[in-house]
Amino acid sequence: MGIGLSAQGVNMNRLPGWDKHSYGYHGDDGHSFCSSGTGQPYGPTFTTGDVIGCCVNLINNTCFYTKNGHSLGIAFTDLPSNLYPTVGLQTPGEIVDANFGQQPFVFDIEDYMREWRAKIQSTIKRFPIGDRLGEWQAMLQNMVSSYLVHHGYCSTATAFARVTDTTIQEEQTSIKNRQRIQKLVLAGRVGEAIEATQQLYPGLLEHNPNLLFMLKCRQFVEMVNGTDSEVRCFSARSPRSQDSYPGSPSLSPRHGSNNSHVHSTGADSPTCSNGVMSTKSKQSHSKYPTLSSSSSSSSSSSPSSVNYSESNSTDSTKSQQHSSTSNQETSDSEMEMEAEHYPNGVLENSSTRIMNGTYKHEEILQTDESSMEDSCSQRQLCGGNHAATERMIQFGRELQMLSEQLCREYGKNTMHKKMLQDAFSLLAYSDPWNCPVGQQLDPIQREPVCAALNSAILESQNLPKQPPLMLALGQASECLRLMARVGLGSCSFARVDDYLH
Repeated sequence: MGIGLSAQGVNMNRLPGWDKHSYGYHGDDGHSFCSSGTGQPYGPTFTTGDVIGCCVNLINNTCFYTKNGHSLGIAFTDLPSNLYPTVGLQTPGEIVDANFGQQPFVFDIEDYMREWRAKIQSTIKRFPIGDRLGEWQAMLQNMVSSYLVHHGYCSTATAFARVTDTTIQEEQTSIKNRQRIQKLVLAGRVGEAIEATQQLYPGLLEHNPNLLFMLKCRQFVEMVNGTDSEVRCFSARSPRSQDSYPGSPSLSPRHGSNNSHVHSTGADSPTCSNGVMSTKSKQSHSKYPTLSSSSSSSSSSSPSSVNYSESNSTDSTKSQQHSSTSNQETSDSEMEMEAEHYPNGVLENSSTRIMNGTYKHEEILQTDESSMEDSCSQRQLCGGNHAATERMIQFGRELQMLSEQLCREYGKNTMHKKMLQDAFSLLAYSDPWNCPVGQQLDPIQREPVCAALNSAILESQNLPKQPPLMLALGQASECLRLMARVGLGSCSFARVDDYLH
C-alpha cells in the first residue's frame, strides 16, 4: 500500500511515487518515493490497524507523514502546486478508510497550525520599517482620525486629534449632522432621516435618485415594521408623543408634493406627523412625484436653518438659558450619544441635536421615547393600527409611481425592481417577520442604507466617501485572497481580523 500525492494526469495503475509528479510513502518497506521507482529510507513499515497521516505544508511546500499520531519528519520538499491525495492498493481485499477532517485527526494538527501561525505573525511584526517609522505613524493616525470622523464619532475624533496633533478636515457641526441622520436611519425612522437630509443638505437626494429610491423602499419596510413616523403617528401612543414635544417640527419623510410646492394646511386643519399635531407646513421642492406624508412643520428663523424645540415649555427665558449653556451640554452629551446602543435597531435614551453646518442655530431634536420602545413584543403589521396600514398602502402606491418615473427618466433598473418586489412581498404574509423575505425587517438591514446615505453626504461635501482605513483593510483582504488563489499558503495565517482587536 502506498499513500501520497499525485498531479493531474499521473498513471492511476501504479503506486504513488513511482511516476513523475507523484509522491508516496509505502507500507511494505517504509520507503518514500519521489517521482522515481527507487525509494529512499524514510520511516517504519505500516500494516493493518495503523493510522497514517499525510500533511502538506503550503507555506514551505513540504510534506510529512505521521504514524498513529506521531510525526515521521519531512519526506518531500519543493513540492509543486495542485497535487491531489492519492492512495494505491496492490493486494486484493485491501481496505482503507480516508479521513479528510470529518473526524478528529489522531495527530495534533491544531498544535502544528498554531506553531506556524505564530511564525507567520512574528514575520509580519518584524517587518522592517527603519527610518520611516514617524512617517508611517503619522499616516496611521490620520487614517484612524478620518475613520472616526467618517462614522460621526465627533467627541472621540476631537480627543484623538488633540492627543495625536492631527487635523480634522470636516467641521464639527457637519459631523454631528451626519451622526444624527445615521441615528435616525438605524432607529428605523427613515422618513425623518430623509427630511433631515433634505433640510441640511438641499439637493443631495435630488441628484441621487438611486439613493432616494433605496431610502424610500427602506422607509416602506420600516412602515411594515411599525417604526417609521408615518405609521407611528397613528398608534395609540401618539397622544403621549404629542405631550412630549408639542409644536416641534416633524421630520417626516416627505420630500415634495404632487405639485412643486407644499402649501400650508391652515390653522384649522392640523395634520399628524411623527405623532405631532402640526398646524404649519413648510414649502418643499422636488423633482420627483411626492411620496406624500403628513405635513411637516418648521419654525421661522433663518430660511435654511433647522430648529427644534427643546421642551414642552414655550417660555422664552428657558430658551435663552438653554442657549447660554448649550456649549457645555454639547460636550457632555456627545460622548453619551456615541456610547448609545441600538437594541433591535432602536435608539434609546437619546436627546440628539441636529445642527446645520452653515448656521449657528442649535436646538434639540427630542426623541419620542414612548414610541421608541421595542416593537417586537407586538409583532403586528404597522403596529396593528388600521389607519397606519392604509397609510402604508398609500405610500406603497406612491413608491410605485416613483419607480415608474425613474424608469422613464433613466431606463429600467433591475435593482430598483428587486427592491420594490422584496418590500411589497412583505404584505403577502400574515406574519412578515417569519416569511421568506422577512430578513428585510431585521434591524441589521438598516446598516447598508445608513452607510450609503452617509457616503453620499460626505461625497457632496467633497470628502472621501469611504475612509482610507477601510480602503486599506479592503486592499489587504483582497491581497490575501489573491495570495490564496495562487497557492501562497502563508496567507492562511495572516487574517486581517487578527489585527483588528
